[in-house]
Amino acid sequence: MESNMTHIQQITPPETDMSVMDAIYMRHAVRDYASQAVEKDTVRALLDAAVHAPSAVDEEPWAFVVVQDKSILKRLSESAKELLADGVDPIHPKGNHLHDLFTGPAFNAFYNAGTLIVICAKPAGPFVVADCWLAAENLMLAACAKGLGTCPIGLAVTALNTPKWKNELGISVEMTAVAPIIVGTPAAVASPVACKDPVILSWK
Repeated sequence: MESNMTHIQQITPPETDMSVMDAIYMRHAVRDYASQAVEKDTVRALLDAAVHAPSAVDEEPWAFVVVQDKSILKRLSESAKELLADGVDPIHPKGNHLHDLFTGPAFNAFYNAGTLIVICAKPAGPFVVADCWLAAENLMLAACAKGLGTCPIGLAVTALNTPKWKNELGISVEMTAVAPIIVGTPAAVASPVACKDPVILSWK
């Protein structure tokens, strides 16, 4: 009888000196980037890590948009800021303590990073948003292992889901931009951020 193992694809992960636990503890949001772009091969490696995330009933509902054009990033940043200033962004309503900072003329929504990866959800079931964020975590941990910084940019979500930007970036009408992640080389070494201890509601 033929072994089922012959039908399992053997996956060779990329070499790295960083363990999974190292990446988990070292990853943090980076909000200041050097100007150099992330190479295409590195971006492809990050996308490959993303699609190895678990998904409900193996739907794999994600699709990706990669933006490295500086003029597009600048215009998208301005669109996000305008929606926020106009009170259209439900994620960051007026009165939020960061509103003035985010709408200031000098503020760059992408913190000068040269690469934006947008994880989009296909309409495949009730868990697609969670699945896309699992893919985002894989991507961010893989980037950390490669010495790159990342940060989710919630400020860009509303703009990305407007008809204008969906059309320009090739996001179909039935898809939703869920997780915009900037990637790049940190401009400086950031100090570690302390996390709260786990809150355990029960342990039976």
